Amino acid sequence: MKDFIPAIGEDKEHLLANIRCFALDMDGTIYLGEQWIEGAQDFLHKIEESGRDYVFLTNNSSKNASVYVEKLHRMGLDVEEEKIITSGQATIYYLQQHFPGKKVFLLGNPLLQEEFRQAGILLEEENPDVVVTAFDTSLDYQKMCKVCDHVRAGLPYIATHPDYNCPTETGFIPDAGAIHAFIHASAFRYPDRIIGKPNGDIIEYLTTRVNRKQKGIDRKQIAMVGDRLYTDIAAGRNNGLQSILVLSGEATMQDVADSEVLPHLIFPSVKEIIPLL
Repeated sequence: MKDFIPAIGEDKEHLLANIRCFALDMDGTIYLGEQWIEGAQDFLHKIEESGRDYVFLTNNSSKNASVYVEKLHRMGLDVEEEKIITSGQATIYYLQQHFPGKKVFLLGNPLLQEEFRQAGILLEEENPDVVVTAFDTSLDYQKMCKVCDHVRAGLPYIATHPDYNCPTETGFIPDAGAIHAFIHASAFRYPDRIIGKPNGDIIEYLTTRVNRKQKGIDRKQIAMVGDRLYTDIAAGRNNGLQSILVLSGEATMQDVADSEVLPHLIFPSVKEIIPLL
């Protein structure tokens, strides 16, 4: 039976009182493009004032942590890279746990390639042991042919995240899921494992990172806050976190009514969470 849809702006069970860390989606939740969503900065300050912590959790593997730090700095918020968690980082962690020392063919842009190298991942174009596909904004036909060859050869095939499109200020551009589709059309395989939201591997990495700073935080004490039901809210619901939907980005209440995955709490934006912290 489908769960009840929570009332907008209410926390009748006082779930927020138990939260020690907020995992925040970025675009549509905290900002839109280069513009803060109203009240978002006050929300971040209130989290810290109340003795809690927050991290940013994004599926976008075309940018590394330093790029997000620079963007937030331009927008007036100074944070350390430790505050940024990406699906690219979570994929590195997965490879270190399950494919240590293996050679990786990475379909990713130079920023992600450098992040892999700095983490000690061995990148190999011609004779890899594992294929990893990301949101590659430097994609060209030669890369398309090569990745399809490796996938067709039957190598383990890992993907950073599942999103089909990436929102921009002028519309949508093809994301990692669209890349999976063209690989499937040629090599007849989808990824063996997808790391990013809503899947469990990125939440495993999230909890590892959170507990580096604050020992002993249980998953029920982490709230996933986001504007997408099928990534953000599903990531929380399916992996033991609290989940908070904000209506400042993609999802609408009609989407909630149609969804099998429901949030624990719903707010118009993060601004309305402030009085309850």
